[in-house]
Amino acid sequence: MTVHFHEEDLPEGVLADGPVAVDTEAMGLRPGRDRLCVVQISDGRGDEHLVRFAPGSDYAAPNLKAVLADPNRLKLYHFARFDLAIVRAYLGIMPAPVYCTKTASRLIRTYTDRHGLKELVRELLGQEISKQQQSSDWGAPELSDAQKDYAASDVRYLHQLREKLDERLAREGRADLAQACFDFLPHRALLDLAGWDEVDIFAHV
Repeated sequence: MTVHFHEEDLPEGVLADGPVAVDTEAMGLRPGRDRLCVVQISDGRGDEHLVRFAPGSDYAAPNLKAVLADPNRLKLYHFARFDLAIVRAYLGIMPAPVYCTKTASRLIRTYTDRHGLKELVRELLGQEISKQQQSSDWGAPELSDAQKDYAASDVRYLHQLREKLDERLAREGRADLAQACFDFLPHRALLDLAGWDEVDIFAHV
């Protein structure tokens, strides 16, 4: 298991074919105000790649964009809504099709209100991950080893989680509903970017 660190783009040809796990780190939670700092990506075969963007970056990243925009490659996220929005805001692409482990968890783990990645990894995979660096400064000139390991851990387990969650979705007859939710997430991200981030347009009032 190796964490590879890159500046401004992903090297060509470092990922195997098939689904990739994706996550992002930013200066905050508001795309447009808070810049995208890091994109993490893994093909699930043991290595994680971190692509860091500097202040003032033009976010060209042609290799990374080619992977994220590939309509034939499934992208796995935990809380896809944010990652889709910030990638669209800064890289100018919609990184779909989508599988969201948090959405799947909410559909199937209705016996709990704890749907964070840490809880999912603990329950479904029997592993412990640290969230200590979650609120650290991702725009710092140098990222610490702890930050890099934290960022890598956010994509390290998503392939395995998808398998476990898919088993439960199928068991409870909710796989089709989950897929419909995943298909809608890019549109939900566009609504967020257009100003409806705090509004449920489907609500009665």
